[in-house]
Amino acid sequence: MYDVLIVGGGVVGCAAARALSAYRVNVCLAEAADDVAFGASRANSAIVHAGYDCEPGTNMARLNVAGNAMFDELCAQLDVPLRRVGSLVLAFSQDDLAALQRLYDNGIKNGVPGVRLLTAEETHAMQPGLSDKVTGSLYAPTGAITCPYELTCALCSNARENGVRFLMGSPVTDVRTAGDHLTVTAGEEQIETRFLVNAAGIHADEVSALCGDESFSIRARKGEYVLFDRAASGFAKMVLFQAPTAMGKGVLVAPTVDGNAYIGPTAVDQTDKDDTSVRPEAIDELTATASLSVPQLPLRSPITLFAGVRAVPSTGDFIVKRSEKNPHLIQAAGICSPGLSSAPAIAKEVVELLGEAGLVLEEKADWQPLRRRPKRFRHMSPQEKAEAIRRDPAYGRIICRCETIPEAEIVEAIREIPGVPSVDAVKRRTRAGMGRCQGGFCMPRVMELIEREAGIPMEEITKNGGASRICVGVSREEGQA
Repeated sequence: MYDVLIVGGGVVGCAAARALSAYRVNVCLAEAADDVAFGASRANSAIVHAGYDCEPGTNMARLNVAGNAMFDELCAQLDVPLRRVGSLVLAFSQDDLAALQRLYDNGIKNGVPGVRLLTAEETHAMQPGLSDKVTGSLYAPTGAITCPYELTCALCSNARENGVRFLMGSPVTDVRTAGDHLTVTAGEEQIETRFLVNAAGIHADEVSALCGDESFSIRARKGEYVLFDRAASGFAKMVLFQAPTAMGKGVLVAPTVDGNAYIGPTAVDQTDKDDTSVRPEAIDELTATASLSVPQLPLRSPITLFAGVRAVPSTGDFIVKRSEKNPHLIQAAGICSPGLSSAPAIAKEVVELLGEAGLVLEEKADWQPLRRRPKRFRHMSPQEKAEAIRRDPAYGRIICRCETIPEAEIVEAIREIPGVPSVDAVKRRTRAGMGRCQGGFCMPRVMELIEREAGIPMEEITKNGGASRICVGVSREEGQA
């Protein structure tokens, strides 16, 4: 019998798991995929939004501003990168300037610190290389960038260290009320739980319906991105928005915490909730729009395209509350942008809602909020690298040349994965395969280490779970395909 079952291993579910791990409660997290950060948390803009674009009085506005303020302490505790680079919303016309005034007014009402309107001259001085057509901007100094999948993996790791069970490859297919608790079918397991936290992302409406609550629906909206090589990414030092539309915040130009830059996302409504393919026309659409902000984009230096699918709720707002249809159900649903920014505050509110629902929240005296890892090899000085190799020769065997990732860090990541290791699960924890060659050199070597460390035969190793096997139909006995 669990006190709480969390459904969904994205940033919101993992943040809730980590927040609950501070209390003497029995918690399990069930995720349909083989790893956490498998959905929107692995493919989004990586922006910690300031909170000026949310309608005042909404859950989005309240939780965005509160969550943003929690990121410095959270990322310091979990050893996750965070850079307060600030953000600009650019204006190109009088209509855009009027839109910026509305965003500024929202920011003041929402309590966004330091937000202010800039002239064209102030804007160009703050971010060189902008279009000459920029007539002004809205500046938010609390805008930041982080790594969404690294944060999600760190939340998972810290929650596991503090006693939370993670059940991977376990989609929830049935929920039944049994007196004072729920009986939940998750994968091959029957789980008894007093409360269920619905953090199932794009599939949250389906999980809610299994619990008897059909009060909302989720629509899938794809966002496609172009990522540029680190060597050509000096054109963006801040997060650059254009005036938002009904489809979202528009196409961004922004840096990443790892030194790359990207443009995106698109906003394409679709019926398939799991389709993360990139349309052939996406790169032309993105470059045409992003070039309005930064005319001199390095269009010969993209290294990959990727897409994520965000959950657009029928309510138009985050659904964070106790269900009116099922008293055992706590909703953390409809979490689209600014979901990453809001995740720490959503997790805090989920804990409070569980307390109001009757869960006894006794703090652990031995709760460990810190996640400390060895310094990454690529960030070490020559002397530190020599010492690391002396202690462990696996540091001297470089697996990913683009990102300078040694065998020791690959092995550490494989052992940390809560489910079945895949090439992309290792990539999310180490960056092996995220460089210029996109895994062309290191993928076979990562697979060899997965086979050695996890005991998975080479022909069963996948790129990203499911049926994405890399070596198909190999007979080891005969050495034939």
